[in-house]
Amino acid sequence: MPVVHRWTDRVRGDLYRPVVVVPEVAVGLLEQTLVFPDRAPKQVRVTLRNNAAADSTGTLRLRLPAGWAASPPEIPVTLKAKGEEFRASFNVTPPAGASVAALEAVYESAGKTFARGLVEIDYQHIPRQTVFPEARAELVRVDVAKRGSRVGYVMGSGDEVPEALRQVGYDVTLLSDEDLEAADLSRFDAVVTGVRAYNTRAALRRQQRRLLEYVERGGTLVVQYNTPDRTLEGAQLGPHPFRVGPDRVTDEAAAVTQLAPGDALLNAPNRITAADFDGWVQERGLYFASEWDTRYTPLFASRDPGGPEFKGSTLVARVGRGTYVFTGLAFFRQLPAGVPGAYRLFANMISAGKE
Repeated sequence: MPVVHRWTDRVRGDLYRPVVVVPEVAVGLLEQTLVFPDRAPKQVRVTLRNNAAADSTGTLRLRLPAGWAASPPEIPVTLKAKGEEFRASFNVTPPAGASVAALEAVYESAGKTFARGLVEIDYQHIPRQTVFPEARAELVRVDVAKRGSRVGYVMGSGDEVPEALRQVGYDVTLLSDEDLEAADLSRFDAVVTGVRAYNTRAALRRQQRRLLEYVERGGTLVVQYNTPDRTLEGAQLGPHPFRVGPDRVTDEAAAVTQLAPGDALLNAPNRITAADFDGWVQERGLYFASEWDTRYTPLFASRDPGGPEFKGSTLVARVGRGTYVFTGLAFFRQLPAGVPGAYRLFANMISAGKE
């Protein structure tokens, strides 16, 4: 029989939750992925929580693969009360060459080793769950060349792309509805719209003409995927007509063919090759363009095994002195996961209007 704790809520009546055995000390990492575009160190923040009634004294350190270094090498810790938290930070320096690895935060005390956190998932519509994730973070050392550094980002339904861009040195400003209507967009090297931004931001749809004028004057606009629902009726997302469809490639390892290998976007400032599509997670992309004006250049073709080939995942158009890019590739999954090639390709998109 499972061991459960029962208590009474004045509104919901009798409630139950399992009795959970937890580690004496929980170890957590605030960063799950760290991307290093050069050899500059980055800060790794670690938290410890004492779950036992007794004091705990020990040492906190990071386990790193060969070539990576942490400063300081270890930190002494004293936890005196149940529920007390301890916070520490290390500076991690990457190796010179490209590398994908992982680090682990480890707390050692009285001959015991603790390397797992504690997360409670507590919603009324499901049973309460307690999970113990490894205190582990992905480390990605990748050379990313970029032109320009100031990015205006129009958040849509929510994603982690802005923070991912900051990791490789971009100065990212989140744009409000008022910014879309009145801010000086010329101060940005590129404006990027987040996932489903046109679906969820009426102000963005209203100010589309203003964004396209920004492109004509020399700016770069990168539009990520939107769903083809009623919010897009009558909207023109780009400088020339195109239609968003239901097409997608769900196999993250599906082959990707370059349709315009000589296009500047695929060659500068990073030369994009098949290797840049290695290690992608969950999917290639979704809600590709299904029809488009001939003034757009499609960049890639891909298909799921046994499925039709789709060529509308990424479209590029040069307009006036600027560049417009539409992409249904799943950067909102790849960049937070630290996929090196996704960073290189997205940097090319942001850099597309710069010489």
